[in-house]
Amino acid sequence: MFTGIIEQVGQIARTTENEGNLTVTIQPARMWADVELGESIAVNGTCLTVTTWDATGFTVDLSRETLAKTAPHWREGVKVNLERAMTAHARFGGHVVSGHVDGVGTVLRVDAQPGAYTMTVRAAPHLARYLVPKGSVTVDGVSLTVVDAGGPAGSRADLRPDEFTLWLVPHTLEVTTLHTWAAGTQVNLEADQMAKYVERLILMRDWEVGQRVEGSEGLKSEGSKGRIEGAGCSSDSQTLGPSDSPIVEGGVL
Repeated sequence: MFTGIIEQVGQIARTTENEGNLTVTIQPARMWADVELGESIAVNGTCLTVTTWDATGFTVDLSRETLAKTAPHWREGVKVNLERAMTAHARFGGHVVSGHVDGVGTVLRVDAQPGAYTMTVRAAPHLARYLVPKGSVTVDGVSLTVVDAGGPAGSRADLRPDEFTLWLVPHTLEVTTLHTWAAGTQVNLEADQMAKYVERLILMRDWEVGQRVEGSEGLKSEGSKGRIEGAGCSSDSQTLGPSDSPIVEGGVL
């Protein structure tokens, strides 16, 4: 698990393609001394596993699935945001981030403001329902606050339902790769995990209710059929009272 608070920026030093998969070597600005084999590091918001490392950097493997679901950042020379998995004693400065990218977004506009920048991003359509004004979103691994969002539950009528805006202060721009964004830049997006859990719970509740209703209707139907075919003797035990229970003796009902 991560928090979306970037520790440092690294650079992709080398990439090797293997049957559609990719091995990537990343050089952080300062290599950590205590990196371990198999630990998780979020690279531009993508949770990846360390396979090898040395004093200058570490290597990770990206499957075809990961490459298909993330922004095309995986090229030599590209700068990337890095965050190691949080520890139990660490401060929780951002929000719950899994490192599982939900989709790719596109930066539409970057506007300079006094002391900050505003950016407008268009998300993958299926992520629009998670964009809540003043809610959280992870963009290229950075925990950010959605300022405005479009759509029925949004706060800006001039935005499409799949568009949202961000305010970026100078510190964020200095310690991340966000200062390199421009119109057309593609970015990794991860929606607030809590929203996805709530949505899943509601959908499963409705599905379970539907299953119970269908099962109940089926029992009623079978019970009625049994009463008709049994010439008045119901095969539905739920319709029988204690004194109505049939007794079978010697094969005769």
